[in-house]
Amino acid sequence: MEQQKKSGFVALIGRPNVGKSTLMNHLIGQKIAITSDKPQTTRNRIQTVYTEERGQIVFLDTPGIHKAKNRLGEYMVEAAEKTLKEVDVILWLVEPGAYIGAGEQHILEVLKQVKSPVILAINKMDKVEKEKVFSYIAVYEKQYHFAEIVPVSALKNINLDTLKDVLMEYLPYGPMYYDEDTVTDQPMRQIAAEIIREKALRCLKEEIPHGIAVTVEKMKQRKDGMFDIEAEIVCEKDSHKGIVIGKGGAMLKKIGSSARYDIEKMTESRVNLKLWVKVRKEWRDNELYLKSYGYRTF
Repeated sequence: MEQQKKSGFVALIGRPNVGKSTLMNHLIGQKIAITSDKPQTTRNRIQTVYTEERGQIVFLDTPGIHKAKNRLGEYMVEAAEKTLKEVDVILWLVEPGAYIGAGEQHILEVLKQVKSPVILAINKMDKVEKEKVFSYIAVYEKQYHFAEIVPVSALKNINLDTLKDVLMEYLPYGPMYYDEDTVTDQPMRQIAAEIIREKALRCLKEEIPHGIAVTVEKMKQRKDGMFDIEAEIVCEKDSHKGIVIGKGGAMLKKIGSSARYDIEKMTESRVNLKLWVKVRKEWRDNELYLKSYGYRTF
């Protein structure tokens, strides 16, 4: 008789810039979600799949839960909070500390409304003294009845196998939702757009990244396997357009060459990437623009 498999959905939540996307990429063993040191890097709910002999975990990497300042921000928070009602297990990622701030307090209030087991992962443990770990755990134990608390380091790949074991333990038995070769439900075109946005986030100044979006207008593969990709970087102000392009096109070239390298790794093919920059004023508060850029409002 074939052994029963575990399978289910795990929502990955937390405040912006706590390391959710880095953790998910390491858990599935492949880069799908973009990462940067800027808050609110993840805007859409990203679904990835980890399959092994015991079963299958479908991860939902949500946008960081934060106080929204525009319609895009509201959409991101709605996407994160709606996900909590649809999953088997919630994985909450926090940073180590002896104090629970307002952002974490808000998430605690949200968690009190859900019925799924919550596993707390305390990230960035490679940066703290080992003897302080238990005191950080105690701070959170007083606030909520967690199913488990696991200290990890997403960046250094510390304790992630233990975290997978814990997640598997709390998943129900059931059929596999995806075949074993699937790692994400994201179309290649969308991943390419996100890679370009990641490179822009890393290259540009603080005041610009939140105001940009990327759309891939064309992605076609030639007979020899090479991809032709045409994409637009959308910004909110005319002054930002000049910064994105840079002197003599230097910044746009830097973004493009960096993005092309990662897209070639993803597609395992050569890539001819062309980028343009357009201005769409206040697009983050415009429902039509939000929908056209792939942000489905609820």
